[in-house]
Amino acid sequence: MRYYENKFPEIDEYVVVKVQNIEEMGAYVSLLEYDNIEGMIQFTELSRRRIRSVSKLIRVGKTEICVVLRVDKEKGNIDLSKRRVNPEDVGPCELKYNKAKSVHNIMRHIAEVTNQDLEQLYKDIAWPLYKEFGHAHDAFRLALKEPERVFKNCKFTKEETKKQLMQLLEHRMRAQPIKLRADIEVTCFASEGIDAIKEALKDGERAMAQLQQKDSSDSPIRIQLIAPPLYVMITTTGDQQAGIAIMDKGIEAIKQKILLKQGSIVIRNSPRMVSAKDDHSLNQLMESLRDKDEELQEPDEEDEEVIGM
Repeated sequence: MRYYENKFPEIDEYVVVKVQNIEEMGAYVSLLEYDNIEGMIQFTELSRRRIRSVSKLIRVGKTEICVVLRVDKEKGNIDLSKRRVNPEDVGPCELKYNKAKSVHNIMRHIAEVTNQDLEQLYKDIAWPLYKEFGHAHDAFRLALKEPERVFKNCKFTKEETKKQLMQLLEHRMRAQPIKLRADIEVTCFASEGIDAIKEALKDGERAMAQLQQKDSSDSPIRIQLIAPPLYVMITTTGDQQAGIAIMDKGIEAIKQKILLKQGSIVIRNSPRMVSAKDDHSLNQLMESLRDKDEELQEPDEEDEEVIGM
């Protein structure tokens, strides 16, 4: 079952795909939001760099984010690109997909418990909400406070449908904390370089702390060193937009201070929602860097023999 009313994606739309098969010309994928219809990524659209190993860029079973290049609705052909994906658009695409997947799970559950056709439920409830509120997920959240307003243009062919839906929304749609992260590089080669970077980061932390509400359940935004000059900003929040705005203010404060000190800042990844998988990858990277640092600090056996002599 597709998530959206349109049977095919639009050109330049970002989509989430799963790699099904890799052949001579490219990779065949299924579009997860569009009832798993088939699309193709030609090898020339995998990377901007020279391809030395396809397996390092794409693997069967892996989920990827692509942008739509061409759609032939008559033949059902969809051409996609991975290399033309703008890193800044990855976060919004992931958010849209996760929200749509959540809506789909809710609609599928309602179809099962009320013994109704899933596509018809989408036509009666979910797709009208996408049109009116931009996303059915946002409408479902609003429905917890204003159900009559949200569902006024929806059709409920069975009396129990709305009741079951509201019960499920109460259970699933209450605000869940999400993790936000930004990746920045901060450098300063002036004589006071290290102190300048520390001051800049402290300015950023102070700016963000001032904006976070005292009664908020959000965790303080932390700035952690990964490996010079790379730092990550991390927080857990119940309000994604507010959290991203606060992080942006923190980055701006760091920028203002470090530029005054003749340093520089590069935003590797803008503030965005990260998954548990991203979090795990970050932890693995930090552990690996710590291990390398310990290896560099420990003398090898030959050095120990020399020292002992």
